[in-house]
Amino acid sequence: MSSTGVTDQDVRQMMAIATYHGAANDDGLPWDLLHMLKDLVECDILSVSGQDTPAWDFFLEQQLPGQQWSPSFEAAVADAYREHYWTSTCSHPDRTGDVVAVTRDSDLLRDRAYRSTGMYADFDRLVGVEHEIRLCLDTGTPQRTVRLLFTRGSGSDFSDRDLAVLTLLRPHLQAAFTVAQRRRGPSPLTARQREILRYVSAGYTNGQISRRLALSEATVRKHLENIFARLGVTSRTAAVARLDPPV
Repeated sequence: MSSTGVTDQDVRQMMAIATYHGAANDDGLPWDLLHMLKDLVECDILSVSGQDTPAWDFFLEQQLPGQQWSPSFEAAVADAYREHYWTSTCSHPDRTGDVVAVTRDSDLLRDRAYRSTGMYADFDRLVGVEHEIRLCLDTGTPQRTVRLLFTRGSGSDFSDRDLAVLTLLRPHLQAAFTVAQRRRGPSPLTARQREILRYVSAGYTNGQISRRLALSEATVRKHLENIFARLGVTSRTAAVARLDPPV
């Protein structure tokens, strides 16, 4: 452990995270747990992203600190992400089936090669990502993962120490996530999908919802498609009526 630079303070912080017993959110990880992780592994942004790749359903979104993008910018980078996904380091968990290994982008691709990719040119560079380390949580379904993404916009890459502490913590985070999912029980919709459906029930159009939530209309339409699929309905009215209790 000494060769990785892990300190006694790091161990104390890791123990606090590994033994965390706080209340879970509706869908994601507790925010105070995310703050603890961001304090342990220094980064500009810590994102939690639930990704069902076959459906292109992003069922969970958490971010520290939060960011607001214009609808047009969000739509552009979302399209770029999908376009370049399978040839990028982002697809490593789906391509290999390995959702256990914690990886830095630099572990998978040399820096010069990374900066010549379409994902860097059309996505990472635009959202300010220069370095990333990725930790996946298994949901039990192939190509459906919850990803903790630690990103930096400048400066040095993530260190062997950062890789070591996240690798050691991953089993504890996986166990905490699994227990939280069981406690919540089956829920057909994510928090964001329920939020959109509340606006639908209030009579808002897709354009009005997109402006309220700072999303593109294309993103709102995709959320609605996923809502309909999860609820087994084909219309907005049926989706609102399908929930019990109603939104």
